[in-house]
Amino acid sequence: MKRLLPFIAFLPTVVFADIEYSGNAAVEQRYFFQDALYPQQERANLSGYFAPQAYTSFNDGSDSIEFKGFYRIDQQDEERTHGDIREFKWTHSGDEWEVQAGIGKVFWGQAESLHLVDIINQTDAIEAIDGEDKLGQPMATFSLFKDWGNTTVFVLPYFRERTFSGEDGRFRAALPVDTDNPIFESQDEEKNLDWALRWQHTLGDWEVGLSYFDGTSREPDFVLNSETSEPSLRPFYPQLQQAGIDVLALLGDWIVKFEGIQRKVLDQDYTAFVGGFEYSFIGLFDSVYDINWLMEYQYDGREDITNVISQNDLMLGTRLVFNDIDGTEILAGVVQDLDYSNVRSGFIEASSRINDHWKWRVDAWMFSSDEPAEPSFMLRRDDYVQLSLEYYF
Repeated sequence: MKRLLPFIAFLPTVVFADIEYSGNAAVEQRYFFQDALYPQQERANLSGYFAPQAYTSFNDGSDSIEFKGFYRIDQQDEERTHGDIREFKWTHSGDEWEVQAGIGKVFWGQAESLHLVDIINQTDAIEAIDGEDKLGQPMATFSLFKDWGNTTVFVLPYFRERTFSGEDGRFRAALPVDTDNPIFESQDEEKNLDWALRWQHTLGDWEVGLSYFDGTSREPDFVLNSETSEPSLRPFYPQLQQAGIDVLALLGDWIVKFEGIQRKVLDQDYTAFVGGFEYSFIGLFDSVYDINWLMEYQYDGREDITNVISQNDLMLGTRLVFNDIDGTEILAGVVQDLDYSNVRSGFIEASSRINDHWKWRVDAWMFSSDEPAEPSFMLRRDDYVQLSLEYYF
């Protein structure tokens, strides 16, 4: 975290008149249904996190500073006990333009099961298995808002390495990942100057995004280090160029979603995409409930599938919305590998408010894999359910 501070040192000096404080904290209990693959791992794990937020605006609302922090304490895995500045950025807004500088989080994409075009922020892989949690990214951006679309240029002066579970944590490979000795293709290592460009526009019922990224890949390869007494895996971060498109279409009760990328990395030039639909039944059987059906197909053109989680897979899911005052929702689905009938995963996400400050959440993941060549093979004993009690302030 200390290495991130120089990138926010240039934020303007202001008098903070009115600062809004908010955030949330939670206690999470995980239970794994099967004994672990490795003796250091446990079947039950307790952890908690604290995520404070602060916001202030000045200069008649033209300028603002926003902070979002995060800190987790984990019972078993010392690597999962960690802190991060998710966001700490200054924003200055004009009539048709905006400038931001500091540490930020950016999300690109439209699909439900896989976010291919989302590449600005590094994945905080020790937080959850779905890859939804991201580390804060040092950046400076300039955005232009016109009738013909919104265009943003990103300058990314510092690279964040991916987090990995320790030997006591679940969701890990047989060999530990040596995060202290990463390898970079760029001679500038983590100080390589990455950049990106994104254009987004709404055309009637269609939302279209086009993006380009040039810089250090957020997705590492691994190099076996057998020179030490205990073998380990060193993460290798190559340079990457990615062109992407994401599309969302609202067509009556149908929502059509698509994300596609063309990547060039090392000696590979490949295409990947995810696309499908979500269909809504409003007022199921004349009730207050809504139910949505989801289907998405995932494709990746790489020949080496060692690190490719979804190369020819189909996701089927359903979302049940209770439309109650507590905002109760349940999302469940299964992802089936179309190359191997015995490789699949399933998930359940359910949540509801208890009152204005408290919320409960249940998450569960199940894995089935008998194919050593598949990345999911290392998760074959990691089926789990997690109960969370969250407090918002």
